[in-house]
Amino acid sequence: MSIYIDESTRLVVQGLTGSQGRFHGFRNKAYGTNLVAGVTPGKGGTDLAGVPIFDTMSEAVAATGANTAMTFVPPAFAADGILEAAAAEGIELIVAITEGIPAQDEARLYNYIQQTSRTPLIGPNCPGLISPGKANCGITPGEITMPGPIGVVSRSGTLTYQAIHELTMRGLGQSTCVGIGGDPVPGTTFVDVLARFEADPETRAIVMIGEIGGSAEEQAAEFIRDHVSKPVIGYIAGFTAPVGKKMGHAGAIISGSSGTAAAKQEALESAGVTVVDDPTMIGEAVAGRI
Repeated sequence: MSIYIDESTRLVVQGLTGSQGRFHGFRNKAYGTNLVAGVTPGKGGTDLAGVPIFDTMSEAVAATGANTAMTFVPPAFAADGILEAAAAEGIELIVAITEGIPAQDEARLYNYIQQTSRTPLIGPNCPGLISPGKANCGITPGEITMPGPIGVVSRSGTLTYQAIHELTMRGLGQSTCVGIGGDPVPGTTFVDVLARFEADPETRAIVMIGEIGGSAEEQAAEFIRDHVSKPVIGYIAGFTAPVGKKMGHAGAIISGSSGTAAAKQEALESAGVTVVDDPTMIGEAVAGRI
């Protein structure tokens, strides 16, 4: 089994005719994902390598039965694209890859989607998600994955790949790997994904990768303590980051003692999570708990 996506996923890419949308959209198609449409305003009625292009999301969904949207729209227009996807009846999941969306726009679209739609939003500023052997909706290299029972959820794109690699090298396949992104206003949180992995009967253990800044890991620790029965293995990036200095992701900033890697590790360990000091130890730690 998997969460969010599987063989029934019918993918529409917003911005398929752009360089990034084309590269990753057709890479997902080559992996086996059912890419059914692209949306680029002004190019409706054309096609790209046999994939039909539509002017609007509602037209694409009506014509192709698309149920999952992936957004490669430039930052200045991405929020409007995501809102259009959320408003398209039939879209069950939105995966926003775009990096650099203004925080004010992210806050606006998050509030609007929460109040008007039940459609989950993965990202923005994330690598998307992959269910090995079933579907890939994002930029994760499918070559390093393998089907299996380990769920992965991460705020860091690169460390998502590292965790997958460590698991695969030990013969530990993945059920679904979800990159939720590191922006201050993510559409999907650790808690959202942990709840789905807990409910997925074929996910036997969970790898969770956090980083400095914010309180998402502490909230996840409380949820794990009260609601997760499966083994959780964690890693927190940023132990050597200086206080008060913005590091990488917009959400990665420490203020005083709040949001530090040490505080997050302590919270997770108090909830029963095995927290490793090095991402290369993730595979070994998972093998020791299943």
